[in-house]
Amino acid sequence: MERPAEAVARAVRRTISGTRADRLLGGAWLGHPVHPLLVTVPIGACVSAPVLELCTGNRQAARWLIALGLIAVPPAVVAGLADFAHLDARQRRVGALHATANVVSTAFFGASLCCRPGARSAKVSMALGTLTIAIGGALGGHLSYAQGAGVRRWQNTDESDSPVRR
Repeated sequence: MERPAEAVARAVRRTISGTRADRLLGGAWLGHPVHPLLVTVPIGACVSAPVLELCTGNRQAARWLIALGLIAVPPAVVAGLADFAHLDARQRRVGALHATANVVSTAFFGASLCCRPGARSAKVSMALGTLTIAIGGALGGHLSYAQGAGVRRWQNTDESDSPVRR
């Protein structure tokens, strides 16, 4: 997994390193990575959908939540890739697993939309999507909190050099 992960990171670095896109997607303007903010919509919507369906029986509202979550995935992925390009080898291993779990989760939630509402296959897909999104989130949390990915990336001792002001 290390070679493909390094190849992806290298390709992203070649594409956006040092550009405004890198600074925008990475959150230099905010002082911390943007990716954790962007993932709240897909996670919140997709995790809420099965709860809504189970508690209220409102399958249509649950489907709309899943659709909203899936629409919000691409911006989160793009920001995540920008962050991924700046990870060290140890962090990239966890980042690659994090991304893989989230791709699988997205596929499960997408599959649930393709199923007949209320069908057993839709419920199983939502359950598996919820499980894998939890795994992906736990790995993302480990990457941030235990491994310090993205922490203090823009802090400078010289405030005039601050990337936030550029």
